[in-house]
Amino acid sequence: MLLTLTYSVAAEPVIEVKRGPVTNLPLPRYVSLKASKANVRRGPSRTHRIDWVFTRKSMPLQITAEYGHWRRVRDIDGAGGWVHYSLLSGVRTVIIQTDMLPLAMRPGEATSVSAHLELGVIAKLEECNPDWCRLNAGGYKGWVQKTNLWGVSAEEIRD
Repeated sequence: MLLTLTYSVAAEPVIEVKRGPVTNLPLPRYVSLKASKANVRRGPSRTHRIDWVFTRKSMPLQITAEYGHWRRVRDIDGAGGWVHYSLLSGVRTVIIQTDMLPLAMRPGEATSVSAHLELGVIAKLEECNPDWCRLNAGGYKGWVQKTNLWGVSAEEIRD
C-alpha cells in the first residue's frame, strides 16, 4: 500500500507589476524632465497635435504608458500627454506639496531643522524609507515625510 502525503502551503499573494512593452520597466513610474522645454502631444508621434509645453526643467513626471520612443506622462496636476523619451531623465525629483515644509536633519518628528521648503519647490530625491525621504534642495539636504511629496510612491523604498 502506498501512502501519499500532500502538504497545503499558503502561498504568498503575487503582486502583478505592470511592465512597459518597450523598456520592461514598471508602470507607472516616475522620471524627471531633462529639457527646459518639452512639447506634450496628443498621441505618440510628431504628427500629433501639441496640446501644451512643459517648461520647468527637472519637473517630476509619472510615466503611465510606452509606445516606441514615446512615453505618456502626467504631472502633479494630472495634465499630460505623449513626450519623446529623449526629453526625460531617470534622475528622480519630487515637488514639495506643503508650504514651509521643515527639512529635518534625521527622519523623525523631534529633530533639528536645516531649512524650510516652499510649496512647489523641486528637490532631488536621494533615498526613502517607508515614511521619510532624504532630499537635496538648493544645496540643503535633509529628510521630509513622504506624504508631503509628489513624485514618489507611498510604498517606494530607495537606498
